[in-house]
This record gives sequence, structure tokens and C-alpha cells, in this order.
Amino acid sequence: MAIFTFEDNSSIGTVFSVDTATLIIKVDELDKLRKLQVNHLVAIQSSKAGQHLIGIINRITRKASDEEQPAGDNLGLNNFLFTENILKVNLIGTLLNKHGEKKNVFKRTLDTVPEIEAKCFPIDGENITKFMQTISTKENYKIPLSIGKYSIDENAEAFLDGDKLFQRHAVIVGSTGSGKSWCVAKIIEQIAKLPMANSILFDIHGEYSGENFKADGIQHFRIANPSDLGRRGNLANGVLMLPYWLLTYEEMLAMLLDRSDSNAPNQAMVFSRTVYTEKRDYLTSIGDELFVDNLTIDSPIPYKLETVLDELKRLDTERVAGSTSAGKNGDFNGKLSRFIQRLEAKKDDKRLGFLFQISEDELQLDWLSDFCSALMHGSELNGKKSGVKILDFSEVPSDILPLVIGLVARIIFTVQQWTTKENQHPICLLCDEAHLYIPERTNQDGASELGLKSFERIAKEGRKYGVSLTVISQRPAEVNRTVLSQCNNFISLRLSNSEDQAVIKRLLPDNLVGLTEVLPILDIGEALIVGDASLLPTRVLISEPTIKPDSATIKFWRQWSSKDATQSIENAVIALRKQSKF
Repeated sequence: MAIFTFEDNSSIGTVFSVDTATLIIKVDELDKLRKLQVNHLVAIQSSKAGQHLIGIINRITRKASDEEQPAGDNLGLNNFLFTENILKVNLIGTLLNKHGEKKNVFKRTLDTVPEIEAKCFPIDGENITKFMQTISTKENYKIPLSIGKYSIDENAEAFLDGDKLFQRHAVIVGSTGSGKSWCVAKIIEQIAKLPMANSILFDIHGEYSGENFKADGIQHFRIANPSDLGRRGNLANGVLMLPYWLLTYEEMLAMLLDRSDSNAPNQAMVFSRTVYTEKRDYLTSIGDELFVDNLTIDSPIPYKLETVLDELKRLDTERVAGSTSAGKNGDFNGKLSRFIQRLEAKKDDKRLGFLFQISEDELQLDWLSDFCSALMHGSELNGKKSGVKILDFSEVPSDILPLVIGLVARIIFTVQQWTTKENQHPICLLCDEAHLYIPERTNQDGASELGLKSFERIAKEGRKYGVSLTVISQRPAEVNRTVLSQCNNFISLRLSNSEDQAVIKRLLPDNLVGLTEVLPILDIGEALIVGDASLLPTRVLISEPTIKPDSATIKFWRQWSSKDATQSIENAVIALRKQSKF
């Protein structure tokens, strides 16, 4: 690529004022001022040879001058003030003609500031294409991550740094209908092509589980519905059970315990003691000598819930020897009744069958290894050569959705944490509709709080163990701030809500906040990309993915205008009663 050259006669003006990373450029000719636009790029002469400083136009002003008019005005213009043409420019980095053996290298640092009267040049025409190619990271990777075309120059393809995008967590946001799902699909289809890809998408509404969203490298799983219960070998068929024994002690109590009950402490204590005993007895029954000495209440060891229930019922009705022949009530007689009722109600609820109504397959010690291998193995190690796993949670009851997704995230993170460093293979969790289970505020019901803590821990510590988060939401203002604060990459499509816009503004340095003014007027499929994965904040037109999610906005007026439109309320009612769309 040829080195950038800026001819003196193409200068649009000179530096009039310098304030840290902000410049005032004085433009002499009105015609040149008219061709400039806010958020376009300019290059300013540096005090070092072979360098130019790159800036973004923040404001264009034509204002009255403070200078006095010259004497001897023979044109009768004494009533008019002189005007001056002013650009406010925010510096964003340095363009080096050469850096080592490379030509045209852009760095997001400012080693110098321009001198007064330094010339300013527009970056347009061939230079804009050259510059956009300079800031792309295509040359760093054998298979680069392409996201679309730059809005400022549609001839230049926009590439993101795949390492930095996932290393430091990412956020994809946009209002309904802005093209957010297409953006996610565009990234997923490229991940799926990598030979050892490894990522999981939490699909909350089944958008990514339809017939149109299938390709080599993508495997679909769904949480078991009532019609799947009791079947063996579900995992091989893409049906996931999440046995109750995977839940920690706190997670089980969050589902079962009414803390306002005066007997709650007794119920919690008896339940924990009984579960621990059942886990120990299970290990003893299979002749285990490896795990029994390290067993805790939270160890993911299978046990039979029916046996726990039988023991709780025995203690709830227990009579012990006393001063009379009839004896007396045991220590827990009558104190466990309400807890038992809640446990039996959950156990018999077919909507929660994927947790409680498990088969013999899910009661085997090796089941957890098979489960984690199916979700966490990279493409080449996965039996189906699938690096992207889509998990359909659309049939999970909304009241326990945060707990269930948090459970899956916790298991993945914990397994990755206990993997030796040399065997850790990075994995990304793409969290669609994240505001539903990574909320800014929880209702303090325990279950939501525990699910949120799993994601907060991944956001803070995941990078150390090769676990990345990509938070996807239409309401960034409702997503947990702790999680967002750990994300260093933002792909923001159109945001019309002022609270959501404010979230993005808080993440930008002060001199770039003006970029967020475009958020409410971005076109469908157009995004503002900010963060480590992109060398500078840019507007990008997201390319159309070849595989498309079922997220197209329904055309109300067109459908209402069609006599051929169909409905199937009867089948919907059947699905409602079956709690299954399949």
C-alpha cells in the first residue's frame, strides 16, 4: 500500500487553538467548509516528520469575528461583521507513514500535539479507502472477522480484531427492528467456519433455532419440554436435561424455601443434611474412593430426590420415646410440612420436568462429563464438528429463567476454571435478551440474584480462564452495570431511548461523547462500533448474513390487508396445554 500523501493545496485550514486532545481549526474558504461534515476524519500535520495526527470533526461553526473591520470601506458593508469558519476537532490517534517494515500504521496514542498554524487535511477520496484499510485488522488473521462496510466509505470492508472482541467482553445493543439479530447472525456464521470454534448462544425466544438458521458448524440444543421427559439418550438428540443435582445448596433453597416461614432455618438445615447424606450414600453404592473424601453439599454428585423426600416425611411425622407410652414429637415433627409441599409441587410440575423428572441416564456419575463435552468441546473435538451451540430456552418458565441460564453459565465457567492451563480452550457465551437474566435490578427473590452472580463473576474473572461474554440486548439501561463495566467493546445499532443512549455515552471518553448523537438516527443495519476490537470509533453498515434468524418484524398493515392470511388458534391452544411447540 502506498504511503499517505497530503498536498499543501488540499489543506482546508490551519490549527488556531490546541487544548489537550481538542483542536480549533480555522478554515479560510467557505467552499471548503461546505464540503465538510460532522464525524468525518481529518489529518493534521504533526511536529514529527512522517506522522499525521488523526481527528474527528466534532462541530462546524460559522460565526462572527471579534476582529475590527478595516478602515476605508468603500462597499457600504459597515453594518456587517466579518465571519470566521471554525472546526472543532477531537484527536483520536496518530498515523505513521512507516513503523518498522509496515507502511501506514495507525496507533490510538498521541505522542505529540500539533503546532499552531499546522495544516489540516480532509481524509476523503482514495485516502479514506486507504485509511479504512489501515485500521482494519484483516492482515493479522488467516480468517479475519468481517462485519460489513464502513458508512463513510462503502468500498472499504470493515474488519474487527477477533481476539480483542472476545478477550475483553462485548456488547451488542439496538432497539427492536434495528438489525441487532442480523449483526449477531453475521458474527455467528463466521465463528462457525473456524476449525476449532467454541461458543454458546443462549436463545431466549427461539429466534436462532428455526429452519433458516442452520449451517455447517452450528448445532442446536433445546431444553427438554414435557413430551421429552423419561426418554433415554436425550442428549444425543439435542435435548438437554438439567438435573436438580446440578443445583447448589443456595440455588435449591432459592426455589424451595419460604424464608418468611418461622421454620425456615430448620427446613434448610434438615434439607442440607439429608442431601449431603444421599450424595455420600450414592458414592458409597458405586464403590467410589476418588470423590467421597472431598464431598461437599455443593458437589455435583447425583442423588435420588424421592429418597430425600421420604426422609423429610419421616422426620416430619417422627415420634420418639418420652415420659408416656405414646411418646413425644420428634425435633422436626410438623416443622417440615410446608417445605415438603413446595418440593413435591416443584417435582410434579411438568414445566420443570427438565430439572426434576430425570431418567436413569441423568443419574449416572458420567453424565456430567458427557453434558459438558457436548457444550464445551471445540469443532474438531466435537462429534458433530460444531463449534457454535445454540441453546433454545424459549420453553423455560420465565420465573426461573435467570436461575436456569445462570446454572448453565456457572457450570461452564467452573469446568473451565478447573481445567489445567495448557488444556483450556477459550469459549464465548453469547447472551441474547440479556436484560431478562442479567438485570440491573432483581426482585431479591434469591433465584434471580444467584443467576446474576454467575454472570458477574464471569464478567470479572472470565478472561483469566478463557470465558468470554457477549451481552446482547435491546435495553442496555436494564442490563447490570457491573457486567457492562467489564465490557470493552460495543456494537450499538439504533437506540431511540434516551436512557439507553446514556449507557453508551458513559462508556466513551469525554472527547468522543459527541459520536453518540447519531444513535437515534442510525439506519437499519447500521452500527456505531467502539472499543478495543476497532482501532477507532466508526459507523459500519452490517452485511447481510447468509443464515437468518426468525426475528423479522411482522408487517401489520400488509398482513391485515391480505385476504389470504392464515391463523391456527386451535394448534396454539394444543401447544399451550402440552407446553411444547414441537
